[in-house]
Amino acid sequence: MAGTKKARPDLALIPMLPHETLYIGVDVGKFRHVAGFLSRTLLQRHERFEGCPAFAFEQSREGFRALVDRIREYVPLEQATVLIEHTGHYHKNLEQYLLELDITVYRIHVQERPKGMTKTDKRDALNLANRLYTQLELGAQVEEKLQLVRRTVPPTQAAMQLRGFMQHRDALSHQRTQLRNKLTAICDELFPEFTQIFHDPNLAVALAFREKFPTPHDIATASLSALRETRVQYFPSETNLLRLQQLSRETIGITNVDRLRGMKVEQELLIKELRLVQEHLERLDAEIADIVKTCREGQILLSMPPIGPVQAATIIATIGHINNFEKAAELKSYFGWAPRREQTGVSFDRTKLAQGGVRSVKQMLYLMAVRATTLDCEWARIYRRLLPRMATYDDRIKEYRGPSRLRTIEKKS
Repeated sequence: MAGTKKARPDLALIPMLPHETLYIGVDVGKFRHVAGFLSRTLLQRHERFEGCPAFAFEQSREGFRALVDRIREYVPLEQATVLIEHTGHYHKNLEQYLLELDITVYRIHVQERPKGMTKTDKRDALNLANRLYTQLELGAQVEEKLQLVRRTVPPTQAAMQLRGFMQHRDALSHQRTQLRNKLTAICDELFPEFTQIFHDPNLAVALAFREKFPTPHDIATASLSALRETRVQYFPSETNLLRLQQLSRETIGITNVDRLRGMKVEQELLIKELRLVQEHLERLDAEIADIVKTCREGQILLSMPPIGPVQAATIIATIGHINNFEKAAELKSYFGWAPRREQTGVSFDRTKLAQGGVRSVKQMLYLMAVRATTLDCEWARIYRRLLPRMATYDDRIKEYRGPSRLRTIEKKS
């Protein structure tokens, strides 16, 4: 009859195939996640992936159990595959929980949403499930590698131990730099001539003098014996101690009484904070060195001349497990050392490093490369061979100049 809708079959009764894979995309949030479910049968039942079912659950053990129970309603756990976006650290608890249950987990970089698309957590979750389905089930290829899903392999025991250590060490290193910069600024305002005797005003012996004699007036009025007791062995020398007193009498530093009082208190507290941070860093470095020297991957990395315990720990903690990378090119790209070439006919041809990669590892690898050029190793010999071709020799300073701005090892040899 015209005007009547065609009756549709009851697709809810169609069972899933016995060995069918269920693809699950999880939109990660701080307190609440949303999982989208997709499979061949679900697509047949709902016709469009946006119409497939979704499930919201809390960031808690009860929420994780509810997700697993919902998965079991569709398929056994061994037939489930989950895709999670790496968004900060909120995904890590869920990822660990799923891996402990031997559920296959894939990861993907945070995806840029097309402009004009409606944003909902359900849609984001189903988009992830659809991306996983098209790449694994249908074998679809992607243009950008950032859109590629990669299987997550549980980190090694050493990586698990080092990950937290390296994050805390990185935070302490930044804090130490900030404290040193503040102490240097106080020295420049309070007693700028201090650096004529102590090149680095934040060395241990310099801090000892600044703590015991916080102002130039305290140094000028101190006895020579008191200054001798503060120095380390014979540094500074007797002559420099007398010069330090002379500089303190003629300093151009600030003389306002109120400002001096505030700077004295601030300097005292900063010195104590700096020593505490340095003590914690020394403890962390000892723990890190012990872990690296006893694990297999650490021993392999330490066998390479430019790599020390901290550099090896950074690599191990960042990688997690080497099986996360199928090819060496993927590892290089993850570290930010993959070349990117731009070419147009014969008029334009340029190659440079890609802008991506883990920043801390990228910086660390650069410093390791600089260090390698100063050692007696194969990398240094390659550097010597390439230097005349890749850099310009400056007759005035008697060394090479190049875009990397590295010192030549010819000068040191």
